[in-house]
Amino acid sequence: MIVALRAQLLAWYDANARDLPWRVGPKARAAGVRADPYRIWLSEVMLQQTTVPHATPYFRKFTARWATVGDLAAAPDSEVMAAWAGLGYYARARNLLACARAVTSQNGVFPDTEEGLRTLPGFGPYTAAALAAIAYDQATNVVDGNVERVMARLFAVTTPLPRAKAELKRLAATLVGDDRPGDWAQALMDLGATVCRPKAPLCDLCPIAVHCAARSAGAPETYPRKTSKPERPHRYGIAYLLTRGDEVALVRRPPKGLLGGMLALPTSEWRARRWTKTEARAVAPAKVAWRAAGEVEHGFTHFTLTLLVLRAEGEAEGVVWTSLGGLDALPSVFLKAARAGLAGLLSA
Repeated sequence: MIVALRAQLLAWYDANARDLPWRVGPKARAAGVRADPYRIWLSEVMLQQTTVPHATPYFRKFTARWATVGDLAAAPDSEVMAAWAGLGYYARARNLLACARAVTSQNGVFPDTEEGLRTLPGFGPYTAAALAAIAYDQATNVVDGNVERVMARLFAVTTPLPRAKAELKRLAATLVGDDRPGDWAQALMDLGATVCRPKAPLCDLCPIAVHCAARSAGAPETYPRKTSKPERPHRYGIAYLLTRGDEVALVRRPPKGLLGGMLALPTSEWRARRWTKTEARAVAPAKVAWRAAGEVEHGFTHFTLTLLVLRAEGEAEGVVWTSLGGLDALPSVFLKAARAGLAGLLSA
């Protein structure tokens, strides 16, 4: 089974590989073109917790601005964090800089083994395996969410996620071989992204459908099984939109913690109960005439948030005055709040 399955999937990949800006396609790889470890690493970090269509424009902007790992390492933290705004999970951007600087201190060359890559900041098991396989053709076991879904259906694994993760990784390892490991890793990813989709899998187009136990059982869309997630707690906060003509007051968030190091609107603590008007004004960044200007909802990984936006015109100490055009670099939660508070002044 394994030999036939691998041959079928690789043949499908040769004909159907996605054209991605960081990828060296199968024809080019066969001709001896090697993937750039920097571009593969950058793409993998960006693709964590987001989609290819969302990450692609960020990748293009990053590589146009910082073409090499050395260029990125030399960039000011604030510029990289601003360029990252909208991708979320900002600890990844901090690790990105730390890793770029670590690699640059080692002559600008990424380690070429999974073990060596694991020593770099921000490299977990998946990222190390992916870079080792795709950039260096090492026979590693690359398992992301797409691959987990393929394995769960291929072997009809009834253990629910997340408990099934170790089992799915073990099953994926049985299919890894020394022949074209970089293409194999990407073929599995592409299969999961385009054919073995979370909903309405396109089984009639699947090159390995004949081997799929879930399809044989008649309900592939029910895999992988999942444990019900607990409801996320909800929090409330105040975002303060202080303007001075066509400028907005921003603050730099602490380097550690949620949205660490990012420019943001001044905000209250985010807590489990709503803020009263008296409480909101007591912690405001300036003693001016605040008025309610809207409310926004935002979801984070571990909680959801309602932000009441208060707006005022005036001065404040310890803030960074930024033009309206510069607000697009804010994290999405604060951009939402700014847009709500500015109403028609800031385009949606």
